[in-house]
Amino acid sequence: MKLTLTQFLTLDGVYQGPGSPDEDTGDGFTRGGWFVPYLDGAFEQLAATWLGRADALLLGRRTYVNFARDWPKMTDPPFGPLMNGLPKYVASHTLTEADWNPSTILAGDVPAQVADLKRRPGRELQLHGSARLSQSLLAAGLIDELRLVIAPVLVGTGRRLFPAGTAPTGLRLVRHETTPRGLAVHTYETTGPPEYGTYGADT
Repeated sequence: MKLTLTQFLTLDGVYQGPGSPDEDTGDGFTRGGWFVPYLDGAFEQLAATWLGRADALLLGRRTYVNFARDWPKMTDPPFGPLMNGLPKYVASHTLTEADWNPSTILAGDVPAQVADLKRRPGRELQLHGSARLSQSLLAAGLIDELRLVIAPVLVGTGRRLFPAGTAPTGLRLVRHETTPRGLAVHTYETTGPPEYGTYGADT
């Protein structure tokens, strides 16, 4: 399976609390809900297309707990049946139960277990949100594709997907589009270590 990451971001790179003011108030964050004003039917259709390619979901502990609380209450197609029915793998060293079925806890060497999942036949193993897990898997060279959905807003504070110390990674833009309300959707394939050059030098 191919490992894909879907992440909602502000223009200044913040991923924290896209869905509501009280979604994630860690570190005193008070500017949640910044993604909601830009939702429209075009993006919902695009997101449904992506989810339709998934054969399994991969989530970090915090994202899993939030999803497991909310998604079982959502039954409307296409998102409800897909999110609730897909196999889910949660990376956690603290969870002892994962009852949003079907769910499996990945403990121990998570990158090695994710690499094993990727070797299974199938289409996409999809990583949604879960920024800290995403950062570690990007550093391990396991993420194949990034779908970054950028809202036209600056919030000025909050956790960033690519903080200082992010693993250097080359990317190739394979698709880009915008929605009527202004979301910029960039899809990148990872290409290994970055290339470097000198401006103006002969190549």
